[in-house]
Amino acid sequence: MNWESDGKEIKSLAVEKYNSVTRTVTGMGYYFREGITWGAISSADLSVRYFPSGYCFTNAGMCGFGDEANLRLSACFMNSKVVWSLLKILTPTLNFGPNQISLLPASKADSLLKKTSALFCDLLSLSKSDWDAFETSWDFTTLPLLHPDTRQPTLAASYASLRARWQQMTDEMQRLEEENNRIFIDAYGLQDELDADVPLTKITLTCNPAYRYRGNDDLEGKLCADTMREFLSYAVGCMFGRYSLDAPGLILANQGETLADYLARVPNPTFTPDEDNVIPILNGDWFPDDITERFRLFLRTTFGEAHFRENLRSIEEALGKDIRKYFTKDFYADHVKRYKKRPIYWMFASPKGSFQALIYMHRYREDTVSVVLNDYLRAFTLKLEGHRRAQEALSISPEASQSQRTKAIKEIEKVSKQITELEAWERDVLFPLASRKQAIDLDDGVKVNYPKFGAALKKIVGVS
Repeated sequence: MNWESDGKEIKSLAVEKYNSVTRTVTGMGYYFREGITWGAISSADLSVRYFPSGYCFTNAGMCGFGDEANLRLSACFMNSKVVWSLLKILTPTLNFGPNQISLLPASKADSLLKKTSALFCDLLSLSKSDWDAFETSWDFTTLPLLHPDTRQPTLAASYASLRARWQQMTDEMQRLEEENNRIFIDAYGLQDELDADVPLTKITLTCNPAYRYRGNDDLEGKLCADTMREFLSYAVGCMFGRYSLDAPGLILANQGETLADYLARVPNPTFTPDEDNVIPILNGDWFPDDITERFRLFLRTTFGEAHFRENLRSIEEALGKDIRKYFTKDFYADHVKRYKKRPIYWMFASPKGSFQALIYMHRYREDTVSVVLNDYLRAFTLKLEGHRRAQEALSISPEASQSQRTKAIKEIEKVSKQITELEAWERDVLFPLASRKQAIDLDDGVKVNYPKFGAALKKIVGVS
């Protein structure tokens, strides 16, 4: 949202279209103030969330404002069983607009203000801690698996330690929500009508598998697998310099930043990011900076050489496949889903996927496509041609067994098809794109920038 110069551009558009600012730009007096918000329409329980100062709002999310004490009280009250029971009577259509919410018999008794203030802070702290544990949070600092309070000698032990902490958080959240219910049930004299119990499926923490995977089997297996995927995602972030094992939060996140910028902020890194912002994802060890090799190095760096094989096995067992297969087949789909079809890592991919390479959009420069073309695609094609020649020699070698010669002939056919695919992709797509030196502006967002690369990037439905 462009609110530069007090929303000058937005207001002028409103005047141009409707001859009025306030017809479409409403509630400006409350912009950027802290408040509480909830969905205007819901078939589930009313769910009220606090937001700090610095945000705007639309009519899709109702908002309430007030002083700090009353905001805390209102959030606790509206998230209680008392309010949900009343709303089912007051608004059976499940519309939660200001007209419906204003009918609630809210109390501002000093006793309630006192009881809910500390409770609100504890509930908010747990919710924020849970949210900030994931890299899509603006306040994400480091991966929980690698936090000093969690990390153990092995990945499995670290996960067990983290899982225990998550369970404590869930149990504490459940206890606090039930205490919140009791406060308002007692205040409104509804002890004979309502109980304070809150089932685990209603504890809306992402670290709570009963909520996160409700209705699914094997909750623990899904949580472990997703935690390992988050570890892999964080590892890729460290490979590109977005994150660092030595400093919290974002490191490289401005347009066109380089390894030099990273080293200026992290002079002696434990794990050094990729220099050219191109990480190939291939079926085989064709490049020293291949993503699988880079991850193996990351795993050794974070958990040591002594437990490397054990740790790698833990990851592969959780994922249900070997690490290279995960990176070549699943990683990018997981990344696109994690970032809700607005990926920050972009995958250059030939039509049949014989060649794949990731770049980090924040480090993109106008020569990045040329690096992909010259240092990786053409180099890979040459490697394939060398491999084909070796297989051709093997296929006619008198010293080779019949099975070896047969296997070599099949390999020649497969590699020849790959070379043909890559040569056509280079000629029709990548070379013209590299010659164009395509520019992007991060402020335009992924939806505008991603399609500029056409068939060079892996297709994302709804974006490319």
